[in-house]
Amino acid sequence: MLIGVVSDTHRHTWIMERVMEKLKGVDLLIHLGDNIQDVKEFKKVFKKRIINVKGNCDYSSSIPSDIFEEIEGQNFFITHGHHYDVKHSLSRLKYKALELNADIVLFGHTHVSQIIYEEGIWFINPGSPVLSRDGFNSVALINIDNNKINASIKAIR
Repeated sequence: MLIGVVSDTHRHTWIMERVMEKLKGVDLLIHLGDNIQDVKEFKKVFKKRIINVKGNCDYSSSIPSDIFEEIEGQNFFITHGHHYDVKHSLSRLKYKALELNADIVLFGHTHVSQIIYEEGIWFINPGSPVLSRDGFNSVALINIDNNKINASIKAIR
């Protein structure tokens, strides 16, 4: 299964076409918040399943802040990250992941892409496709094949 992950689009819907080019062929799209309204725009062009959480700039009461879900035999903890202070450290996020027995943690909020594998857990932040804080606009791809996980960051130009 190929999973596309995007975060922190902040109503810059003009970037959507480039995002979807990078995520071409994905089976599932995950949006990590800021802004959940953008998910409505993604649904116009992506007809498969979309999972989304709300971020610190989202004010919907119907969208959860965190989701824990099994996908392709892997336990995913999906969050925007602001409740776990990810701009300063991943320690609170890591403790929550250990508590949940997560295999993969998806988070945003920092606008900086990263992939870390620590204590048997993948921590994946796709960055932002339009407002990166490190000059590298990006999204993430996760391929799960026979319980093998391959995660990568893809630049948006």
